[in-house]
Amino acid sequence: MTSTSVSSALAPYGWDDAWAEQFTPYDSEGLLPGRVVRVDRGQCDVVTADGVIRADTAFVTPHDPMRVVCTGDWVAVDPEGGNPRYVRAYLPRRTAFVRSTSSKRSEGQILAANVDHAIVAVSLAVELDLGRVERFLALAWESGAQPVVVLTKADLVPDPVTLSHLVQDVETSAPGVPVLTVSALDGEGLDVLTAVLGTGTSVLLGQSGAGKSTLANALKGEDVMTVQAARDVDGKGRHTTTTRNLLALPGGGVLIDTPGLRGVGLYDAETGVGQVFAEIEELAERCRFHDCAHEAEPGCAVLDAVDTGELPARRLDSYRKLKRENQWIVAKTDARVRSEIRKDWKRKHAEGRAAMEAKRRGWR
Repeated sequence: MTSTSVSSALAPYGWDDAWAEQFTPYDSEGLLPGRVVRVDRGQCDVVTADGVIRADTAFVTPHDPMRVVCTGDWVAVDPEGGNPRYVRAYLPRRTAFVRSTSSKRSEGQILAANVDHAIVAVSLAVELDLGRVERFLALAWESGAQPVVVLTKADLVPDPVTLSHLVQDVETSAPGVPVLTVSALDGEGLDVLTAVLGTGTSVLLGQSGAGKSTLANALKGEDVMTVQAARDVDGKGRHTTTTRNLLALPGGGVLIDTPGLRGVGLYDAETGVGQVFAEIEELAERCRFHDCAHEAEPGCAVLDAVDTGELPARRLDSYRKLKRENQWIVAKTDARVRSEIRKDWKRKHAEGRAAMEAKRRGWR
């Protein structure tokens, strides 16, 4: 098969000249290019110019979970004739959506690779959890993808004024991020979302019950993902999707659907947190002290903004929480950061004791 025919066959899945150039060394070895559309139990489905094939991942399964093959990877696989056929290597990733594992070890887990848009699905069937939205967005920004928040099940909020207020609440928590309302039931907003996803690769993220599989089916134009109803008592889903699946969309673009995420732990996402809370980072530049913790320091521009109502107190609380969590994750693997945290804790402890002594002297 010629390189032109390979490019033509794989173009709907995101293949371009840059990927072709990176694949050149493997092409000379007789290996075939393909994109991973699904991974499970040591094997994966890979879409190639010859169609979807099943391949073993034994040669690309290191102990480091950050280096295992993931849905969205471009790989080099054995040509036809091998039994089994193996994935021999994967091309360097342009972007990667990573969260911390649920284990107590500070390890990252890659959810999707080579993603251009991170679609955060949030159900309007339940009360908005803005803190969780901010957490998803921090990981999305850190991945290198452009986040987009999609408020699903918009048909359940028929009052346009109420819907507008909900959108405004999310926009306040997502500076610089498009916020779309969509109803897969009646098709509202699907045209706008389809246009956003029409180029590049998008990963669909969110909790169980957010309507991700229903949305994926609506975008695909057919029932490719199984759908289950959310529980009436709390609106939570039942983990309809159990693996990450890559789908080529009829209107262009590629979509990776993911299982519902109960835990969304940060993983070295300092830049992402900063982008989610851009207004706080800008205010912090006006603080009197460059290492201001925005807790009780004099001349704190952030606290002043909370007092005047310019900055919601909830935003500052969420910012502090995510900063602490991310610092803890980084400190588990970085001795220098651990040392800096200890020094900072001792400094604050000493300042607290000095302040208490000053108060006691004033009482005498």
